[in-house]
Amino acid sequence: MSRLRERLAAQIAQTGPMTVAQYMTACLHDPQDGYYATRPALGEDGDFITAPLVSQMFGELIGVWAISAWQAMGAPARFALVEMGPGDGTLMSDLLRAGRLSPAFLAAADVWLVETSDPLAARQAERLDGAGVRWARTLDEIPGGAPLILIANELLDCLPARQFVRTAAGWAEQVVGLDAGGGLTFGLVPAAAELPDAREGSICEISAAQEALGAALGARLAQDGGAALLIDYGRDRPGFGDTLQALVRHERVDPLACPGEADLTIHADFPAVRAAAERAGAASAILTQGAFLARLGIGERAETLLRARPDRSDVIGRQLNRLVSANQMGELFKACCLYSPGWVPPAFEED
Repeated sequence: MSRLRERLAAQIAQTGPMTVAQYMTACLHDPQDGYYATRPALGEDGDFITAPLVSQMFGELIGVWAISAWQAMGAPARFALVEMGPGDGTLMSDLLRAGRLSPAFLAAADVWLVETSDPLAARQAERLDGAGVRWARTLDEIPGGAPLILIANELLDCLPARQFVRTAAGWAEQVVGLDAGGGLTFGLVPAAAELPDAREGSICEISAAQEALGAALGARLAQDGGAALLIDYGRDRPGFGDTLQALVRHERVDPLACPGEADLTIHADFPAVRAAAERAGAASAILTQGAFLARLGIGERAETLLRARPDRSDVIGRQLNRLVSANQMGELFKACCLYSPGWVPPAFEED
């Protein structure tokens, strides 16, 4: 039994069951034994792989998008270029390399990374050495007063959510408790929350953390101007379903099996994030990842790479397929843009 599992079991025995959101927070961010605090493992040899690690094309095109957004904003002399949840720094590294297409863009950018994981921050610092990057642990630590261009790839899925189950007697909340042998198990308790009507057995996931981020970004954008690009797997319309999953070495495992030793995620609730941002004064739009990258010219970028490295044609083809195909990341992953009113960021004009 892992040390965190023992501690959680002891806590539940003393104070009672915890919500799924509380369990996710402990598993991911416990300062002593949480996954991101102690052992985040990214890449082919880790527990999961993100789009920037699939291909350099992803980060480069995000860089092209950021330059285009800055130009559409009127090329402000100073702006905050921010990445939240920057992983090992690959995306920002590729973005800044693409940024060399516009020296004025790089000169105007104050580059920030928002990171809560010390091990990942160390990897980012090594990769981005000499790039003039600064770090913050929260968005609030980044000074306001200048427009914002913010990127967050696979951040929303790490923000905790509560789960509610429709029973014959009404809605109940799913919680993590203890079985007769003292092991972790899921159970149900009466729910006080008001939820939409649904068939028996339906599961409703609500993430106050995702909504809070949407509200914070919306308020910041409404005040200072700019755009926030949120890319993640999740739904683009309201719906039901159990999306809680744990990954170890790219394989799904029981979310209760090894707390703190697996990456624990839940689908992004883009409708809730967009609604929170719009209530705070921002506008929003959404595309599938495949459509977003296609509009940025990923096909043309792949052809350029193929001409330069024909010996890597199979690899580049597989990378392109993984990023944009409907049966890979192209449809499940969405690109959601929150932005200040009065303009529409590039790639989202038609939406």
